[in-house]
Amino acid sequence: MAGDIHFETVAGTAWATLDRPKALNALSLPMIGSLTDWMGRALADNKISALGIRSGSATAFSAGGDVRALYAARQKNDRAALYEFYRQEYRLNRAIRHCRKPYLALIEGLVMGGGAGVSINGSHRLVGPNAHFAMPETGIGFFPDVGGSWFLSRCPGEIGLYLSLSGATLGPADMLYAGLATHFVPAGSSVTSLGDLATLPTEAGRAPLANLRTAIDRCFSGNSVEAILAALDSEGSDWAIETAEIMRKKSPLALKVTLRQLRKGKHLDFDQAIVMEYRLARHFMAGREFFEGVRAAVIDKDRKPRWNPPTLGEVTEVMVESCFAPADGTDLTFE
Repeated sequence: MAGDIHFETVAGTAWATLDRPKALNALSLPMIGSLTDWMGRALADNKISALGIRSGSATAFSAGGDVRALYAARQKNDRAALYEFYRQEYRLNRAIRHCRKPYLALIEGLVMGGGAGVSINGSHRLVGPNAHFAMPETGIGFFPDVGGSWFLSRCPGEIGLYLSLSGATLGPADMLYAGLATHFVPAGSSVTSLGDLATLPTEAGRAPLANLRTAIDRCFSGNSVEAILAALDSEGSDWAIETAEIMRKKSPLALKVTLRQLRKGKHLDFDQAIVMEYRLARHFMAGREFFEGVRAAVIDKDRKPRWNPPTLGEVTEVMVESCFAPADGTDLTFE
């Protein structure tokens, strides 16, 4: 919707400002379309030297995609609408990744899921003091998409897998440490154009994640979710115990698919990764796990998802690998 995003040009930078505060700037299909059109106009304009995206609220950059709308489409059995959402979203993510002009994402407040897709895929990721990043998809029966199989698998060591399986939240210093951000915007500073980046630091103090790095690499190096949980149990620290407890509440199918996804993502270029994610998304949209997760977390809010299969042991290799095949013979294509 036009009112959910505002566009302006300042000092040669075309800015898109997300302005859907009641929904924490959750991205709807019309918003995705508006951003795609905005990018096309900005790239075609020789007076525009850079593109930038930001939030009109300090609370959230974008908390993700509009899962309520997706749930409503499923209730109407409108699978075509579900597929179209991800087709357009992932093509936008790809356009951002390959943007031939500098793309500045000014991240303050919460950034998750779809919000990461329109920010972390950009060339310059600027985080403010209150930036908080998470990819909590396994908790709603999904997987870290919007290019996550590419950018998370390229975090140092096993950090990306840790974030993907646990849904852990990172602050600005940790985002910089993990390579998810490139610059820190201190309180009181402002960014209006590409030239302002020269004044920004590339660190935001000591990253708490650095203290966990050795344990993360040790525990998340396993080739199965069961092995990772066993390693966390053996680690025995407060962090390990809490992480294992959190993971055991998430969708067993989503956990196993995500592990496979991140391992595959290390060996794919971005386009190959986003095609893989589209295959996964179509399978999950045709299934029930994601919608059960959304029901429990967002619709009914009972926090009691009924996962199927309910245990890791019941998730077979065939179930996992089938999610990576083209759904209905359809793959994501690029014009």
